[in-house]
Amino acid sequence: MHERRYWIGVAARDHVALGVAGGFTQFNHGRAGALERMRPGDGFAFYSPRTAHPDGPPLQAFTAIGRVAQGDVYQTTVAADFKPFRRAVIYLPAREAPIKPLIDALTFIRSKPHWGAAFRFGVVRVPDEDFARVASAMGRDFARDFVPQAEREAVST
Repeated sequence: MHERRYWIGVAARDHVALGVAGGFTQFNHGRAGALERMRPGDGFAFYSPRTAHPDGPPLQAFTAIGRVAQGDVYQTTVAADFKPFRRAVIYLPAREAPIKPLIDALTFIRSKPHWGAAFRFGVVRVPDEDFARVASAMGRDFARDFVPQAEREAVST
């Protein structure tokens, strides 16, 4: 069993909606790199700087959350010149959560005045405490949704 990790990908809300509807994630223009570091059971959330790509109004909110599903990274054909890599995700019902009220508490954001820089690479691995804050803001119970039952029981005994 691997150590559970937590990730935040960056995509406009309209692109996130396509991933949620299709049960997958893709980011960084369909590159495989970060997807290959993810493992089944890892937590995954999307941060959406805008409502639509490329010029939608600013949103600055977390827009989807779930767990990386079983299976490998796969490639699909969207168009003759666009064959992105994807990974299956089991998305959970959640509400959007604006980032601004969370910035001071999120430790992966080192420069609070320049908080957007934390997302500049399109995906970021975050500490479990930060992911728990995001999950809570989105109306999810981190322990129930993202910590395996055996780990919860070990902590409570």
